Amino acid sequence: MPGSPSGGRSDIGKLVEKQMRNWEICRAQQLEPRQTAPTRQVEDFVTISRMVGSGGRKLAAQLGERLGWPVFDREVLQVMAGDDRVRARLYESLDERDLGWLEDTLRWLIEGEFRKEDYFHRLTETILALARRGHAVFLGRGADLMLPRDRGLRVCLVASEEYCAGQFARRTGVSETLARAELQRIHREREEFLRHYFGKRAQDPGRYDVSINMERLTHAEAIELICLALRRCGAIT
Repeated sequence: MPGSPSGGRSDIGKLVEKQMRNWEICRAQQLEPRQTAPTRQVEDFVTISRMVGSGGRKLAAQLGERLGWPVFDREVLQVMAGDDRVRARLYESLDERDLGWLEDTLRWLIEGEFRKEDYFHRLTETILALARRGHAVFLGRGADLMLPRDRGLRVCLVASEEYCAGQFARRTGVSETLARAELQRIHREREEFLRHYFGKRAQDPGRYDVSINMERLTHAEAIELICLALRRCGAIT
């Protein structure tokens, strides 16, 4: 699986468990009991879409640490969507109201030809359930298109092809020529995923609330910009 950690699926599974524990701790530390909180579809979230090589994974991790929110990236979400045990643990924390909302939303989002065992159905169900139960940062997988449009902050990280290829080459140890070819392959895969399931383009600017050129800002500066936007929309104080 492209982009998987070197330790393979078992390491990703451990990361999923860590993220789930962090998420449960965040919920346990909420000052106001959930049943007295205002009724809303999902908790506040951040989705991060990015060009490969723009530093999205590192930024997402740092943002999650800054906010105290768990980060669910492509590999984590893919494992969760395919692991019935992990999803069962998540759904055990949902009450009947949550499950009813989840079923209604899935029925609205997903066309009838997608069966419940389909990967896209499981992925969408997982992302919606996570956002329903707690704050989160989602990296990739079209999460911004699955979640309610009137909540959350949708961020896109961009940079020039030269910058992305250079960063990718340094991170993976390949030549910039090979890096460019790999970036083009990943871009085609993403375009196909979004076109097939959503009828959208990867770089459609209308999808995002904030676009950040990572050639111009450091990770710390980009995180400050995201936090400013979150404050403006009342997601954090």
